[in-house]
Amino acid sequence: MNKEDETKALDLLRKQALELGAIEAMIIPVEKIVIEDRVVFKCRLGCEKYGKTLACPPHAPTPSEFRKIVSEYHHALFMKFMSKAEGDLELIKYLAKTDDPSVPTEMKAKVENFWSDWKEDMRHLRETVIKLEKEAAEKGYLLAVGLVSGSCHICEKCSVETGICVHPALRRYPQEGVGVNVKATAEKAGLKFTLPFNKNPETYALLLID
Repeated sequence: MNKEDETKALDLLRKQALELGAIEAMIIPVEKIVIEDRVVFKCRLGCEKYGKTLACPPHAPTPSEFRKIVSEYHHALFMKFMSKAEGDLELIKYLAKTDDPSVPTEMKAKVENFWSDWKEDMRHLRETVIKLEKEAAEKGYLLAVGLVSGSCHICEKCSVETGICVHPALRRYPQEGVGVNVKATAEKAGLKFTLPFNKNPETYALLLID
Protein backbone atom coordinates (compact mmCIF):
# COMPACT_ATOMS: atom_id res chain seq x y z
CA MET A 1 0.00 0.00 0.00
CA ASN A 2 1.47 3.37 -1.01
CA LYS A 3 1.46 6.35 1.35
CA GLU A 4 -1.58 8.03 -0.24
CA ASP A 5 -3.68 4.87 -0.09
CA GLU A 6 -2.58 4.25 3.48
CA THR A 7 -3.56 7.77 4.52
CA LYS A 8 -7.04 7.23 3.01
CA ALA A 9 -7.43 3.82 4.66
CA LEU A 10 -6.44 5.15 8.06
CA ASP A 11 -8.79 8.12 7.75
CA LEU A 12 -11.63 5.77 6.83
CA LEU A 13 -10.99 3.83 10.02
CA ARG A 14 -11.04 7.07 11.99
CA LYS A 15 -14.38 8.05 10.45
CA GLN A 16 -15.79 4.57 11.10
CA ALA A 17 -14.86 4.93 14.77
CA LEU A 18 -16.90 8.15 14.90
CA GLU A 19 -19.82 6.45 13.17
CA LEU A 20 -19.67 3.66 15.77
CA GLY A 21 -19.96 6.07 18.68
CA ALA A 22 -16.58 7.65 19.39
CA ILE A 23 -16.88 11.37 20.13
CA GLU A 24 -13.27 11.92 19.06
CA ALA A 25 -10.80 9.75 17.17
CA MET A 26 -7.22 10.40 16.11
CA ILE A 27 -4.67 8.46 14.07
CA ILE A 28 -1.38 8.75 15.94
CA PRO A 29 2.10 7.26 15.53
CA VAL A 30 2.69 4.54 18.13
CA GLU A 31 5.49 6.63 19.61
CA LYS A 32 2.76 8.79 21.20
CA ILE A 33 1.43 5.86 23.24
CA VAL A 34 2.73 6.39 26.77
CA ILE A 35 3.53 3.07 28.49
CA GLU A 36 4.64 3.15 32.12
CA ASP A 37 5.37 0.48 34.72
CA ARG A 38 3.85 2.68 37.42
CA VAL A 39 0.39 2.33 35.83
CA VAL A 40 0.38 -1.43 36.49
CA PHE A 41 1.96 -0.82 39.91
CA LYS A 42 -1.10 1.32 40.67
CA CYS A 43 -3.33 -1.57 39.50
CA ARG A 44 -1.63 -3.85 42.03
CA LEU A 45 -2.27 -1.42 44.86
CA GLY A 46 -5.65 0.09 44.04
CA CYS A 47 -7.79 -2.07 41.77
CA GLU A 48 -10.16 -4.68 43.18
CA LYS A 49 -10.02 -6.57 39.87
CA TYR A 50 -6.27 -7.20 40.09
CA GLY A 51 -5.66 -10.91 39.53
CA LYS A 52 -9.39 -11.64 39.21
CA THR A 53 -9.75 -11.69 35.42
CA LEU A 54 -7.54 -13.15 32.71
CA ALA A 55 -7.55 -9.75 30.98
CA CYS A 56 -6.04 -7.97 33.99
CA PRO A 57 -2.58 -8.03 35.55
CA PRO A 58 -0.76 -10.23 36.37
CA HIS A 59 -2.32 -12.24 33.52
CA ALA A 60 -2.05 -9.44 30.95
CA PRO A 61 1.19 -8.66 29.08
CA THR A 62 3.59 -6.67 31.25
CA PRO A 63 4.48 -3.08 30.29
CA SER A 64 7.85 -4.37 29.01
CA GLU A 65 6.14 -6.97 26.83
CA PHE A 66 3.60 -4.46 25.59
CA ARG A 67 6.33 -1.95 24.66
CA LYS A 68 7.87 -4.62 22.41
CA ILE A 69 4.48 -5.41 20.87
CA VAL A 70 3.76 -1.73 20.19
CA SER A 71 7.21 -1.28 18.60
CA GLU A 72 6.14 -3.71 15.87
CA TYR A 73 3.33 -1.37 14.77
CA HIS A 74 3.45 2.03 13.12
CA HIS A 75 0.01 3.59 13.65
CA ALA A 76 -2.71 3.60 16.26
CA LEU A 77 -6.29 4.81 16.35
CA PHE A 78 -6.90 6.47 19.71
CA MET A 79 -10.58 6.97 20.53
CA LYS A 80 -12.59 8.83 23.13
CA PHE A 81 -16.12 7.82 24.11
CA MET A 82 -18.65 9.26 26.54
CA SER A 83 -20.33 6.81 28.89
CA LYS A 84 -24.09 6.86 29.42
CA ALA A 85 -23.49 6.21 33.13
CA GLU A 86 -24.31 9.35 35.10
CA GLY A 87 -22.93 10.62 38.36
CA ASP A 88 -21.72 13.65 40.28
CA LEU A 89 -18.99 14.46 42.77
CA GLU A 90 -21.11 13.06 45.61
CA LEU A 91 -21.69 9.75 43.83
CA ILE A 92 -18.01 9.39 42.93
CA LYS A 93 -17.17 9.07 46.63
CA TYR A 94 -19.25 5.89 46.85
CA LEU A 95 -18.42 4.13 43.57
CA ALA A 96 -15.83 1.86 45.20
CA LYS A 97 -18.03 1.15 48.25
CA THR A 98 -20.85 -0.98 46.83
CA ASP A 99 -20.68 -3.42 49.76
CA ASP A 100 -20.14 -0.84 52.49
CA PRO A 101 -23.14 -0.89 54.92
CA SER A 102 -22.55 2.77 55.78
CA VAL A 103 -23.54 3.88 52.27
CA PRO A 104 -27.02 5.50 52.33
CA THR A 105 -29.75 3.37 50.73
CA GLU A 106 -30.68 5.95 48.10
CA MET A 107 -27.01 6.30 47.18
CA LYS A 108 -26.62 2.53 46.83
CA ALA A 109 -29.34 2.51 44.20
CA LYS A 110 -27.57 5.28 42.27
CA VAL A 111 -24.25 3.43 42.50
CA GLU A 112 -25.85 0.21 41.23
CA ASN A 113 -27.44 2.08 38.32
CA PHE A 114 -24.11 3.71 37.51
CA TRP A 115 -22.23 0.41 37.36
CA SER A 116 -25.02 -1.26 35.38
CA ASP A 117 -24.85 1.48 32.72
CA TRP A 118 -21.03 1.41 32.81
CA LYS A 119 -20.98 -2.35 32.24
CA GLU A 120 -23.26 -1.95 29.22
CA ASP A 121 -21.00 0.79 27.86
CA MET A 122 -17.96 -1.45 28.26
CA ARG A 123 -19.74 -4.19 26.31
CA HIS A 124 -20.43 -1.71 23.51
CA LEU A 125 -16.84 -0.43 23.63
CA ARG A 126 -15.46 -3.96 23.28
CA GLU A 127 -17.83 -4.70 20.37
CA THR A 128 -16.80 -1.45 18.68
CA VAL A 129 -13.11 -2.29 18.98
CA ILE A 130 -13.69 -5.76 17.52
CA LYS A 131 -15.66 -4.28 14.61
CA LEU A 132 -12.82 -1.85 13.91
CA GLU A 133 -10.29 -4.69 14.02
CA LYS A 134 -12.30 -6.44 11.29
CA GLU A 135 -12.60 -3.23 9.27
CA ALA A 136 -8.85 -2.74 9.53
CA ALA A 137 -8.21 -6.34 8.44
CA GLU A 138 -10.39 -5.82 5.37
CA LYS A 139 -8.18 -2.85 4.47
CA GLY A 140 -5.09 -5.05 4.66
CA TYR A 141 -4.09 -4.50 8.31
CA LEU A 142 -4.34 -8.14 9.30
CA LEU A 143 -2.57 -7.70 12.64
CA ALA A 144 -4.74 -4.82 13.88
CA VAL A 145 -5.64 -5.37 17.53
CA GLY A 146 -7.61 -3.28 19.99
CA LEU A 147 -7.52 -2.48 23.69
CA VAL A 148 -10.34 -1.15 25.83
CA SER A 149 -10.92 0.66 29.13
CA GLY A 150 -11.51 -0.99 32.47
CA SER A 151 -11.65 -4.61 33.52
CA CYS A 152 -13.28 -7.46 31.60
CA HIS A 153 -17.03 -7.98 32.18
CA ILE A 154 -17.80 -10.77 29.72
CA CYS A 155 -18.37 -13.43 32.38
CA GLU A 156 -19.98 -13.10 35.79
CA LYS A 157 -16.99 -15.03 37.16
CA CYS A 158 -13.74 -15.37 35.27
CA SER A 159 -12.13 -18.79 34.84
CA VAL A 160 -8.93 -17.39 36.29
CA GLU A 161 -8.33 -20.56 38.34
CA THR A 162 -7.91 -22.66 35.20
CA GLY A 163 -5.99 -19.98 33.34
CA ILE A 164 -8.06 -20.62 30.20
CA CYS A 165 -10.36 -17.87 28.92
CA VAL A 166 -13.86 -19.07 28.02
CA HIS A 167 -14.27 -16.32 25.39
CA PRO A 168 -10.79 -15.71 23.92
CA ALA A 169 -12.21 -14.21 20.71
CA LEU A 170 -14.04 -11.56 22.75
CA ARG A 171 -11.46 -10.81 25.45
CA ARG A 172 -9.56 -7.55 25.03
CA TYR A 173 -6.94 -6.25 27.42
CA PRO A 174 -7.54 -2.94 29.18
CA GLN A 175 -5.03 -0.27 28.22
CA GLU A 176 -4.23 0.44 31.86
CA GLY A 177 -3.61 -3.25 32.49
CA VAL A 178 -0.69 -3.32 30.06
CA GLY A 179 0.77 -0.04 31.28
CA VAL A 180 -0.79 2.59 29.04
CA ASN A 181 -1.03 5.97 30.73
CA VAL A 182 -4.34 6.92 29.12
CA LYS A 183 -4.29 10.52 30.35
CA ALA A 184 -0.79 11.17 29.00
CA THR A 185 -1.60 9.41 25.72
CA ALA A 186 -4.78 11.46 25.31
CA GLU A 187 -2.80 14.65 25.82
CA LYS A 188 -0.19 13.58 23.27
CA ALA A 189 -3.01 12.78 20.83
CA GLY A 190 -4.46 16.24 21.36
CA LEU A 191 -7.59 15.08 23.21
CA LYS A 192 -8.85 16.66 26.43
CA PHE A 193 -8.88 14.21 29.36
CA THR A 194 -11.37 15.04 32.12
CA LEU A 195 -11.14 13.48 35.59
CA PRO A 196 -12.99 13.66 37.88
CA PHE A 197 -15.95 13.75 35.54
CA ASN A 198 -18.79 16.24 35.85
CA LYS A 199 -21.73 14.07 34.78
CA ASN A 200 -20.69 11.29 32.40
CA PRO A 201 -17.24 9.64 32.55
CA GLU A 202 -15.06 9.39 29.48
CA THR A 203 -13.81 6.05 28.21
CA TYR A 204 -11.00 5.39 25.78
CA ALA A 205 -9.99 2.68 23.34
CA LEU A 206 -6.88 2.02 21.31
CA LEU A 207 -6.45 0.18 18.02
CA LEU A 208 -2.93 -0.80 16.97
CA ILE A 209 -2.71 -0.82 13.18
CA ASP A 210 -0.20 -2.42 10.82
